[in-house]
Amino acid sequence: MALPSPRLAVRALILHEDRLLIVNAFPEAQSDLWCAPGGGVERGSSLPDNLAREILEETGLQIAVGDPVLVNEFHDPGGIFHQVDVYFRASITGGEIGGDWTDPEGVVTLRRFVTRDELATLRHKPDSLAAAAWPAPDAAPVLYDPLEPILR
Repeated sequence: MALPSPRLAVRALILHEDRLLIVNAFPEAQSDLWCAPGGGVERGSSLPDNLAREILEETGLQIAVGDPVLVNEFHDPGGIFHQVDVYFRASITGGEIGGDWTDPEGVVTLRRFVTRDELATLRHKPDSLAAAAWPAPDAAPVLYDPLEPILR
């Protein structure tokens, strides 16, 4: 039996007033793990179009998608799950983070903007999230974060 191909997903690095938008993508906030918003790619739609759709669903925000800045991959060493995330810079073009919004799929339960210092105090993935969001002047234009075990 052939193993399934890795799942492809897209994520957005949205900085607003030098604060990064992060989400808790666990029903009923069952985990304290935070990540950039985004999700799985649907066949027949471009990566930027998939990302705009996912961000609207998960945050209620409309975005303009910029350049890719990070490729991250993770897997379940004891199983068959393997995912590749492509992170893009993005800017808000409409909507706002308000208290009355809910993710129609019920995946994202919490959304917040954080500073780099605040992010450092939170459990988050990937480990290179801060470096990609706030790159050093001499950083590579696109970072690669090697395969790592999935965290829950």
